[in-house]
Amino acid sequence: MKSQYFRKLNGLIAQIEQTQGNAMGHAAQMIADAMAAGRCVHLFDTGHMLDSELVNRAGGLTAFRALRFQFDVNSEVREREEEKQKDRSFEGLMNYVLRASRLLPGDVLIVGSVSGKTVFPVDIALQAKQMGAHVIALTSVGYSSLLTSDHSSGKKLYEVADLVIDNCAPPLDAMLEVPGLDVSICPASGIAAASIMWAIEAEVVELLLQRNLKPSVLKSINFPGSAEYNEEAYKAYAETSC
Repeated sequence: MKSQYFRKLNGLIAQIEQTQGNAMGHAAQMIADAMAAGRCVHLFDTGHMLDSELVNRAGGLTAFRALRFQFDVNSEVREREEEKQKDRSFEGLMNYVLRASRLLPGDVLIVGSVSGKTVFPVDIALQAKQMGAHVIALTSVGYSSLLTSDHSSGKKLYEVADLVIDNCAPPLDAMLEVPGLDVSICPASGIAAASIMWAIEAEVVELLLQRNLKPSVLKSINFPGSAEYNEEAYKAYAETSC
């Protein structure tokens, strides 16, 4: 099965490169423009590898920063029918989250959601746009188009973002069908998102250097002198957003 997996994976990466090149280029330009203007880049992910892959990594830009929040309610009564409809009650929470965050007009918000149908990614995209931020969606358009939105607008993430990058994940995400198993395995969205974002980051670096702007890049902690180097990189980011 591993050979089949690598064939599927190679096909996925090739499809992304062939079909999403323009969108990734536009994303890189949008991010580079924001960074050059002293604005910030925020990552909001629904748990498919995006924010943990891009943040505080050796060889990565300090400018890519995760936007996270915690919200927990303990109510251990029995489940009731009304609870099944509670998702929409979360609408509007993202208004508070963003206003409590450091997101400002002109910033870039990258929102990752493979299905793009749930309340949080749609709501945060809508709210961020209202606040004047540029919203880039990373989602599976083919998969999402088959689903019904949980948001009251009836919209999905790819329908509300300023720019959409299709991660080309298949419906239900998993790539491999296994004989004798009634469910597919090996999801595409995580590794697709990571590949897309590293490609965008590479182009962002190139665009900034063309403007004589040197972005802050982190070194591996195993590199001699990396602690001091990274400390300076974080300092430079705090002062210039590059």
